[in-house]
Amino acid sequence: MESVVNDFRGVGWAFPVGVDERGGIALTALDANIEQSIRIILLTAKGQRVMRPEFGCDLHELLFAHNDASTAGLAVHYVKEALNMWEPRIQLLDVRASTDPAQPSRLLIAIRYEVKATHDRRSLVFPFYAIPEEE
Repeated sequence: MESVVNDFRGVGWAFPVGVDERGGIALTALDANIEQSIRIILLTAKGQRVMRPEFGCDLHELLFAHNDASTAGLAVHYVKEALNMWEPRIQLLDVRASTDPAQPSRLLIAIRYEVKATHDRRSLVFPFYAIPEEE
């Protein structure tokens, strides 16, 4: 665990907060820590944290928006803005949003990024729910 603690990617509480096999607080480390940090940033609405009201992402502004190209474009903008501000360990390569063909109320936000210190390229898909586009 010593080499993990000194790694730039860090160690932090697992999300959602839980208990590990020894009864302590569950932790996450390395690349999993970065991925969980990205999810925490995107799931936190600006103003939600009392001591840091600017932390988070404006995605929540789109909760009742119709799932159309305009909403997808705003989602991409909000994700880029939040991750560039709050996750310094990564370089965003691409962010795209599209309606999930299997579920019209779900916007799939595909995020491609590179871990700056290792140049390891990664991706994740973040599901976001909106009102289906009217026909």
